[in-house]
Amino acid sequence: MLRVGMYVQLDVGWMNHPFATSSFRLSSPAQIQVLRELGLKQVRYVPSRSDPQALEALEAPDAGARQPPQTPASAEPPQPSEPAAEPVQAQGDPAPEHAAATDGPPSVGPSTWQIGGPADTPAPAEAQDDEPPQAHARARFQAAAELYAQVLANVRAEPAASGERVRALVRGEVAELMAAENYAVHLLAQMGGRRQVKHSVNVMVLSMLLGRSLGLGAAQLCHLATAGLLHDIGKLELPAHIAEPAAALSGPERQLYEEHVQRSVDLAQRMGLQPCVVRAIGEHHEMVDGSGFPARLQGAQISLHGQILALVNRYDRLCNPLHGERAHTPHEALARLFAQERKRFDATSVLAAFIRLLGVYPPGSIVQLDDGRFARVVSSNSLSPLRPSVLAFASGVTQQEARVTDLGQSEHGGIRRSVKFDALSDEALEFFMPAQQMCYFFARMPRPAKKAHAGRAG
Repeated sequence: MLRVGMYVQLDVGWMNHPFATSSFRLSSPAQIQVLRELGLKQVRYVPSRSDPQALEALEAPDAGARQPPQTPASAEPPQPSEPAAEPVQAQGDPAPEHAAATDGPPSVGPSTWQIGGPADTPAPAEAQDDEPPQAHARARFQAAAELYAQVLANVRAEPAASGERVRALVRGEVAELMAAENYAVHLLAQMGGRRQVKHSVNVMVLSMLLGRSLGLGAAQLCHLATAGLLHDIGKLELPAHIAEPAAALSGPERQLYEEHVQRSVDLAQRMGLQPCVVRAIGEHHEMVDGSGFPARLQGAQISLHGQILALVNRYDRLCNPLHGERAHTPHEALARLFAQERKRFDATSVLAAFIRLLGVYPPGSIVQLDDGRFARVVSSNSLSPLRPSVLAFASGVTQQEARVTDLGQSEHGGIRRSVKFDALSDEALEFFMPAQQMCYFFARMPRPAKKAHAGRAG
C-alpha cells in the first residue's frame, strides 16, 4: 500500500503526470489519489529515501504475504544516482507468481504493494518533503510552464490529448491546494521561459487561490484553474507583434488583438473542455461596468469564474506590463485596482477577497523596514500578513548573497511602510528591479509547533 512519506519514482513521461518531477516524496493523501486516477499499474518506491514511519506497516508481521519483486517491461531503469526502487502494485491487479523478465536491472528489496486500501493513512507530520517551500514552489511553477509550452506546441494537432494533459496538471495542483491547511504565496524571480507562458501560469495560480478564498470546491477550482491556464491560448493564431505587443497598438491592430478571445474559445471547445470553462475563457476581458470586450457584458451577465479571471489577468498585467509600460509593484497594483479601477470589478466581493488574499504586502512589494532598510517581500501567508518573509538590500551585497528574513520569526521589528521604485537609490533599484517578470506559486506551510504548557508544581 502506498503511504504518505514514501519516496516514489514514476515510470511514465513527465507529460503523463501532473507532478513537478518524476521522483518525489509523497506528502499528502491527495497525491496518492492522483496516482490512482492516473491508472498506473504499479509505482516504484525507494526505501532508503522514504520516511521510516511510512515503512513501518510494510515490516509488520501481518502486513501480508510478500510477493517476488516485479519490474515492468516498459519501465526505464533508475538513474545511476538513485537507489534502486521497489515497485508498488496497483489495487486490483494480482501480483504475478514469477518476476517478469526484463533487460533492465533487477529490483532490490521487498515485494509489491497496492495503491489504495486501509494503509493509505497520513504519516506523522514529520513525513513531509524536505525540499524548501520556495524551491518546491519554483519546481512546480516550472513543471506547469513546461507542460503549458508543450500544449501550445501540440494543441492544434492534438486538441483532445492536450486537454487531458491540462486536466491532469490541474487536478494535481488543486489536490495540493485543498490538502493545505495553510499556505504561503511565493515570489519567483528570474524564471526563464516565454513571457506569455509565465503569465498564463500566474493567472492559473492566483485564480485558484482567489477561488479557494471565495469558498469554491475542488471541482469548481479545477474548472477555474483550467480556464486560467488556457485563457490566452488563442493568441497562438495571432502574429507575434499583435499577441505580445512591445508598443501601443493601432486601431486595426487592436481589433485583431481582441479576436484572441474568440480564438481561445474555439480552441477550448476543440479540446473538449466543460462549458463553464469555455464560458470563463470567453469572459476574461469582460468588466462589470460594461467596459470590457468582446461582448460588453455587465454585472451578473459575467460568471464568477469570468470575473475572477478578469481581475487576476488585470493584476498580473499591471505587475508585468506589455507595451513597455512602467511596472507597478504588487502593492501599487492593488492600490490602483481599488482606488482607480474598482468600478470595473465586483468591489464588494471579488476585489475585496483578492485584496484580503494578497494582504497588505503582496509578494514582490518593496517595503521599508522598521530599521530603515529597504526590502522586497518574497512570500506572504495568512497567518502573519503583516510580517512576511523579505529580502533586504544592503550596499555591496548581491541578491545571491542576501538572506531571506522571516519577519514572523524575527525579533528585530517589522515593516514601516510600502514604497515605490522611485523612492530607491540607483543601487537599490538595480538590486530590486526584476530582470524578468515576477511569477507566483503557492506552497503548503508546516503546521505550527505546539507550545509546551508549564504545569504548576504540586
